[in-house]
Amino acid sequence: MTRGINHVIRNATLGSAATLITGALAAGLLLAPSASAAPARKDNGPAEAVGAQIAAARAARAGIDWKDCPADWGFEKPIQCGWVKVPLDYAKPFGKTIDIAVDRAVSTGTKEERQGALVYNPGGPGGSGMRFPRRVTTKSPLWVNTSKAYDFVGFDPRGVGHSAPISCIDPQEFVKAPKADPVPSSEADKLAQRKLAAEYADGCKERSGEMLPHMTTTNTARDLDVIRAALGEKKLNYLGVSYGTYLGGVYATLFPGHVRRMIVDSVVNPDTDNIWYQANLEQDVAFQTRWNDWQDWVAKYDSTFHLGDTRAKVEAKYQELRAQAKAKPLGGVVGPNELIGFFQKAPYYD
Repeated sequence: MTRGINHVIRNATLGSAATLITGALAAGLLLAPSASAAPARKDNGPAEAVGAQIAAARAARAGIDWKDCPADWGFEKPIQCGWVKVPLDYAKPFGKTIDIAVDRAVSTGTKEERQGALVYNPGGPGGSGMRFPRRVTTKSPLWVNTSKAYDFVGFDPRGVGHSAPISCIDPQEFVKAPKADPVPSSEADKLAQRKLAAEYADGCKERSGEMLPHMTTTNTARDLDVIRAALGEKKLNYLGVSYGTYLGGVYATLFPGHVRRMIVDSVVNPDTDNIWYQANLEQDVAFQTRWNDWQDWVAKYDSTFHLGDTRAKVEAKYQELRAQAKAKPLGGVVGPNELIGFFQKAPYYD
C-alpha cells in the first residue's frame, strides 16, 4: 500500500465495534497525517480548503434548528431532524449551497457522562445514515451504554435521500421488476449489461446538471466537517462502516486536527490498485465464505427448513429456485436479480 490516505485508514482500523459497549470510543485510534497526505484531486486545492473553513465557521454560528422530523421521513420522537447548509462547490463558498439532511437522538446520560455527538455513515457509497439514531431506542447493551455518552447523529450524504438527491433514471423505472439477471449466460447478455450501465451513467450526467462534478467523497468529507461545526463540536466522533471507513479516512486526512475518536468496521482497502474494482472482487470471495456458512447453518436445521441436510443440497435447492425465477418470475416480479437481493443479507451479517 502507498502512503498518504492509505496510511490514515490503516491506523484508523479497530477490529470490533464492540469496543463501543464501554460507552466511550477508544481514544487515539487515528494518527494525524500531514496535510500533504490529502488525496490529489482537482477538487482538493487551496481554494477548497479555505472554502471548507468558511463553511464550517458559518455553520458553527448558525447551528441546527432541530425539530420533529417530517411525517413522511418515518422518524418519530425522540428523533429530531434538521438541515445543514453547505457549498455545492467548496471553491466558491459564497456561491450556490445545498442542504444536508441530518437527524439525531439526544444522549440519554447525565451531563457528566455525555461526550458529544457520534456521527455515522453506513457505507455505500450512497448509503443513508438517517436510521442510525433509532438505535438509541434499542435494548442492545452496546447501544444502551453508548447512548449514555453520545448523541446519535445520522445524515444523508450529498446527492442522496433528502440531501439534494440525484436520480440517474426515472425512479419509477428504477423500481420496476423483474430486472435482468445479473449473471450473464451469453455474450449477448454481457453486451446488454454494458449497454444498461452506459445508459445509467449517461442518465446521471443528463439529469444532474451542474451537480454531478461536486458529488465526490472529498466534498462529502468536507460536509462532514461542516456538520461537526453545526453540532457545536470542536472535534468529531465518527463511526463508519464499509465505504464509511474510506470516508472517515479522507476526513481524517483533510482535517487531522478535528478527529476526537473514530471507529471503522469492514475496512475498505484504499490502495489505488484495489479500490474499487479489485475490492469488489475480494468482497465476492468473502461473500462466498459467508454464504457457505449460512448454507451449513440451514443444513444443520434441516428438520426446520427442509432444504437439505448438507451444504450441497441447500445450494442445489437455491439453484433450483433461481432457475424457476428466471424461467417464470415468482409472482411476476421476483426474478434472479430480486432473489439475490433477498438473500444478500446472508453473506453480509451473522
